[in-house]
Amino acid sequence: MANSSRFSVPPVPAVLLAIISVQAGAAIAKGLFPVVGAAGTASLRIGLAAVILFVAVRPKLGQLQAAQWRAVVPYGVALGAMNCLFYCALARIPLGLGVTLEFVGPLLVALAGSRRVLDVAWAVLAGVGIALIAPWHGQGIDLVGMLFALAAGGCWAVYIVLGGRVAQVLPGNTAVAVGMLFATVAVLPFGVAGGQLLHLTPGLLATGAALALLSSALPFTLEMQALKSLPTRTFSILMSIEPAAAALCGWLFLHERLTPSQWLAVGLVVIASAGSTLTARPAVAAVGGE
Repeated sequence: MANSSRFSVPPVPAVLLAIISVQAGAAIAKGLFPVVGAAGTASLRIGLAAVILFVAVRPKLGQLQAAQWRAVVPYGVALGAMNCLFYCALARIPLGLGVTLEFVGPLLVALAGSRRVLDVAWAVLAGVGIALIAPWHGQGIDLVGMLFALAAGGCWAVYIVLGGRVAQVLPGNTAVAVGMLFATVAVLPFGVAGGQLLHLTPGLLATGAALALLSSALPFTLEMQALKSLPTRTFSILMSIEPAAAALCGWLFLHERLTPSQWLAVGLVVIASAGSTLTARPAVAAVGGE
């Protein structure tokens, strides 16, 4: 125990490192799109992450009960759909805008069922951000890419709800490991259908492994470590900066330059997400990130 604590990361830096890791992984993913396609890249990431998690967690599938299977299978499918749709979006639009649009999903979960004026204001603020991104005059951001990102956000919302149910019947590590298996089953046929996965090389597999580590294994480990000592509300507020971090990573790693109105849209969604978490009732504040 003494040796493990020596290498532990303080909670706030752990969350920030997790965010940077996910966005750096997304930048690597965009580099793979021309070679294996968006669905192929998603299959690589999820499939290799499933292998890594199975080796690390070693879930005992034979001991799972029917109620646990009923909870974890749709959870895994939602996870796979979320990732695949998000990569389809990134193939068409900048990273920062893709994450900003996807973030609307968990924001809606946080605001669902609320009738307070303040929560309506947060929803309106996020809506204005989306409106600033939309191609009203047929120019700018790709509309199909925007719809893919919003669909990924919808899957993220479903994933959060289903994740809450899974957490009641399975330990967190086991739920993610088994869920990743069914995410692979859901996404792999689309990756294979493109035909590009048939030409995998050792170099591509190594890149896919790095993607799986940066986008899944490492951030999950860091987030779980942070949640042991951070209040859920504080964790969620920190996660709210993810759209801004994605925009910065897109600029640094992919040379994706956003317009002033698009930067404003990112800022509005970040403010809406952080504000809704800060002012949420305790039951609503417990919304985890991707």
